[in-house]
Amino acid sequence: MRPVRFHPDADAEMIDAAVWYESRQGDLGKRFLTAVQDALNKIAINPALYPFVEGDVRRCLTKTFPFGVLFRVKPDAIAVMAIMHLHRDPDYWKTRTSEKNNPSD
Repeated sequence: MRPVRFHPDADAEMIDAAVWYESRQGDLGKRFLTAVQDALNKIAINPALYPFVEGDVRRCLTKTFPFGVLFRVKPDAIAVMAIMHLHRDPDYWKTRTSEKNNPSD
């Protein structure tokens, strides 16, 4: 399996969402992070299962929470481009490049 690397903005939005959920109800932020981790585990096992949403970017939906994990399959890693809330602007992440994940990408 390929390692998973987060774009810094994707990492930040995942943490921000977890903090927001946790502020609403105890352990809800933890449940959100578990849902994201479950999606990442599924992606790592078989990234080709998930549909393309833009160019070479694919999307895996999380369970329970209205979020999608947007990612690119690289030769040596899965590059997570966004942890996207599905009820917000769907194009905000498109200026992100995977180079921020790892300078060698």
